[in-house]
Amino acid sequence: MTIASYAYADQDLAIMGLGKSGMATARALLSTGVRIHAWDDNPALREAARQEGIPLADLTDPNEKGVNWHTLQAVVWSPGIAHTYPQPHPVASLARRHGVPLFCDIELLVRAHKDSFFVGVTGTNGKSTTTALIHHVLNEAHLPTEVGGNLGYPALSLKPLPFHGTYVLELSSYQLELVPSLACDVAVMLNITPDHLARHGGMDGYIAAKRHVFQTDARPQTAIVGVDDDPSRQMFNALRRQSPGRVIPISVRMVPTGGIGISGGHLVDATESRPRAVFALAEAPTLPGAHNAQNMAAAYAAARARGVDARTIARAFASFPGLAHRQELVATVDGVRFVNDSKATNADAADKALGCYDAIYWIAGGQPKEGGIASLTPHFPRIRHAFLIGQAAPAFAQTLAGQVTTHACETLDRAVAEAAALAWREGCENPVVLLSPACASWDQFRSFEHRGEVFRALVGDLARTRGGTP
Repeated sequence: MTIASYAYADQDLAIMGLGKSGMATARALLSTGVRIHAWDDNPALREAARQEGIPLADLTDPNEKGVNWHTLQAVVWSPGIAHTYPQPHPVASLARRHGVPLFCDIELLVRAHKDSFFVGVTGTNGKSTTTALIHHVLNEAHLPTEVGGNLGYPALSLKPLPFHGTYVLELSSYQLELVPSLACDVAVMLNITPDHLARHGGMDGYIAAKRHVFQTDARPQTAIVGVDDDPSRQMFNALRRQSPGRVIPISVRMVPTGGIGISGGHLVDATESRPRAVFALAEAPTLPGAHNAQNMAAAYAAARARGVDARTIARAFASFPGLAHRQELVATVDGVRFVNDSKATNADAADKALGCYDAIYWIAGGQPKEGGIASLTPHFPRIRHAFLIGQAAPAFAQTLAGQVTTHACETLDRAVAEAAALAWREGCENPVVLLSPACASWDQFRSFEHRGEVFRALVGDLARTRGGTP
């Protein structure tokens, strides 16, 4: 059973983009009486939609032969397609010329379930882990909940929940620009560092998009904000002055007044009159490092806002299985751990993983992001060797020159083989072959998931050859 909005029954909606979320939207709306006009620039995706009986219309035709823009109520827009910067897609320009609004699939979910409880999670890094962790805690507390959004489960593929159910949504900056009716009961902002700047016209536009997670109407709202970086701290201060709801700071550098923080290896709740340690970080083996401490602080605050007691949250943290491609221990082969952190698509994300290990055989590179890897210099002493792949390899080699020995591997299969061979040969204490690319994947792979899956398969081949522990 799928979620669908009947607000547009017997009306015309366009769907631009027929990837995972676009197809889920089309399937959900087919049964509601909505007249669908779907399009994708990719002929293969159009054909796949046609095979499922989804009506197609060429939205790119400026002469309106593909669709009557005067009867369209809205375009359900795939967030991955540019609609403003760096240059709007022609369909976005046509829609604006005709006064037709754009929104993404999450808008339909929000409109269809106004009586449900919404938890929205955003930030540059840590969104997926925090979103999944909140969902895990609510499940352990036996509260009806669904999880999705940018995490990989399209909004309109989620199951309908009773009025007291909770939708936990990972929200990217792309999505947040396209959900005008969003009103989260709990809104989480983890951190802000430069990312996707071309899509938002610069840092100010990126921060403005992220701030949309706090937009609200008449709902009481709990805002949870990381205060360990300047843009987020400024946002926290503004919310504290302006928001009618509760604003809770989280930090891994201190225990903030009225917030959640870290002290002595414990998660400390200072939201009430007296701070109290509620969880030992070491008891969550799948959540290593300071970045995951921040994720736990945010998840704890969100779950408490939903009424879950501290003991249940602690048990859920300890049993959390972790997420694929986020510091995922794939195997231990002849004493060498192989860790898949393919989700680290920028330097800030790679920073988190590099800080967790001491003898690193680092596989890095791909399609470069803004800023390169110069910010990772404090971790270079931890890196025994770097194995570089993809388009970023020459620039990374230049940054690492004189500080870390590099190997130009070009492809992931060569990098895994060479890193493993050297780690076994050197025999140092607690060696880790770490795929944490600090780059996007699109130069050689379909996605960061595809890159991580290839890494898993390569490590699996090594384990079968030499004998290993999954």
